Amino acid sequence: MVKNIEGNRSLTMAEVMSPDKVNFSGHVHGGHIMLLMDRVSAACASRYSGRYTVTLSADYVLFKEPVFVGELVIFKASINYVGNSSMEVGIKVVAENLRKQTKRHTNTCYFTMVALDDDGKPVKVRPLDLKTEEQKRRHAEALFRKEQNKEYNAKHKEFKSKSKKS
Repeated sequence: MVKNIEGNRSLTMAEVMSPDKVNFSGHVHGGHIMLLMDRVSAACASRYSGRYTVTLSADYVLFKEPVFVGELVIFKASINYVGNSSMEVGIKVVAENLRKQTKRHTNTCYFTMVALDDDGKPVKVRPLDLKTEEQKRRHAEALFRKEQNKEYNAKHKEFKSKSKKS
């Protein structure tokens, strides 16, 4: 286990959206935003754990508004929950119109990242120390999402087994 430096539970990255990122509707392609969310999630989780991390899942990808070429897109990532080797990274995406100097919350997503040792095996991550009310709220929401995912997976498994019998 690697010692964590206080404050390494969050990370902010930004990129100006260029014309090569456009989809057929003239907006920045959602897949490109997802790629950047995955990168910031990996950076945030690796920074927190002190280990190389891989993506286990991306949950609740919500595209609230389109992102336009020329906007500065800011990715705010935070470690919300730590299991044994896994971490939930919440990401808030904000698009800033540099000319008008306005900001919009465009996307939200939750990634589950897994820390790996030098042999590529899952490795224990330092527990999350919850100090602020915001950290406690994010942690409680992460626990809620975790329970919801367990319930969904159990129902999905039951559904699949019933489908095979018919």
